[in-house]
Amino acid sequence: MRDHTPVVIDKFGGLWQRGDPDNTPLDHFPECDNIQYIGSQGFGTRDGVGRHQNIVTPIANIKRIYNYPTQTGNTLLILSITAGTGNIYHVVDATTMYGPILSIVGMEDFGFVPYAGRAYITPFKTYVANGLNQEKGMNGEFLYVYLGAGAAARKAGGPLPAGTLTVANGAAGHTEAGVHIFGVVGETNTGYLSPPVALKDFTTGAALSVSFSAVPVFADSFWVKRHIVASKVIQTYTGDVAGYALYFIPGAIINDNATTVLNNISFYDADLLKDGGRLTDNFNEIPAGVGLCIYHNRLCLYGQYADPSIVRVSDIGEPEAINQINGLLIFPPDGNPMTNAQELRDVLYGFKRAKTVSWVDNEDVPSSWPLTIIDDALGTSVHGIATHLDSGGSVSDYLIVATYKGMCLFSGRYAFPELSWKIQDYWFNMDKNEFRKLQLLNDPIKQIIYMVTTDRKILHGDYKNGFDPKNIRWAPWTFDFFVNTIAIVNIEDVIIGADQI
Repeated sequence: MRDHTPVVIDKFGGLWQRGDPDNTPLDHFPECDNIQYIGSQGFGTRDGVGRHQNIVTPIANIKRIYNYPTQTGNTLLILSITAGTGNIYHVVDATTMYGPILSIVGMEDFGFVPYAGRAYITPFKTYVANGLNQEKGMNGEFLYVYLGAGAAARKAGGPLPAGTLTVANGAAGHTEAGVHIFGVVGETNTGYLSPPVALKDFTTGAALSVSFSAVPVFADSFWVKRHIVASKVIQTYTGDVAGYALYFIPGAIINDNATTVLNNISFYDADLLKDGGRLTDNFNEIPAGVGLCIYHNRLCLYGQYADPSIVRVSDIGEPEAINQINGLLIFPPDGNPMTNAQELRDVLYGFKRAKTVSWVDNEDVPSSWPLTIIDDALGTSVHGIATHLDSGGSVSDYLIVATYKGMCLFSGRYAFPELSWKIQDYWFNMDKNEFRKLQLLNDPIKQIIYMVTTDRKILHGDYKNGFDPKNIRWAPWTFDFFVNTIAIVNIEDVIIGADQI
């Protein structure tokens, strides 16, 4: 040994699982379970775990956790499954919990997006087609909205009332003389405007106002006001009340959901500016999908059971106003459902398990937005795009995407070699039919990626030495429980959702 020249290892590169284990570089280990990296060179045993909820009966059998930012703080939505029923709870902090705010038999997972302090929730489950697992919105289920204060979530939109509006001449006033169509639009406590209902034709007089009675009352307490809409004078009336452009009458508002009379409304056709007819083709109950995202202040829902290759897109600033005719984008059908969608650099990207496309808002209706095929071989799974800290969504100039080839950086195209290049064998040993179990979380402050794996462990990736395939350091973490989901609260606390301890 006197003549031996020492091999100096000044940096430890972490896990290496690529090719023959005998070819593992000297500064890597073929096995390094349950370690965390300290600084740029050191490593030690990973931290232990403790209980997050400090209540008598904490939530058990946790399948999914989302960060839910409200008007007053960052909270959590948690899905627990008991006896085949999915129950979603709102966990405000370690000692405060609401719920279940939503319970659905057969719900196995859910998509979520926050909007204006509200939570929009879509239940989904796994269906099997030709031996492949496919995640789609639950058949017969809907999009739900939760207001954040503990009351149960309800269906987005709302049921429409029956009945016909009664219209009569009012006191002296003014209208354009001739046949008009009148109707009623309901408004909920989330700002959703219903399609016009109770349509009625009436011939107005030039020197008279118009009065309304038998104004329909909507069935549920979340309806908070009603608006009267009208057509302009119809020159040749066919007798069919449908098919005419309708507009909101200025000031024709009933600010409750009980009063059935509104008297002496005057208006000119020139006053009818705000379009109400656009509401006619909107969903009043929105079918469930597999996921949700926000693009240009529009809610996007994708992966419905009956239309798994369609993205439903809302009006700007109105997340529950989704037009059934032109509020859609079509991902080229290939037998696979959509799995994910995300905005990046002003572009909406859509994903299937092995395909990626994009759409760009052209300031016209969504159905006219141009489609571009980005990649015909790589896509991702339902939770395969990393969220950042406790934001619940991407906030960086790139996406971190779990593909069948590996974990990749995506900035409009996939970058290679992939971030997981050093652990290619580890990645390829994961069951591709179980990629729905993957979940990625990026902590850019501590410079760590966490990923729930298909065998329900955590893959820990430290990139303090560089965010590239060569310098990222990997380590698998195992526990005495099965990991299903992860989140970060208070900037740095990792929350793990598990089946049992």
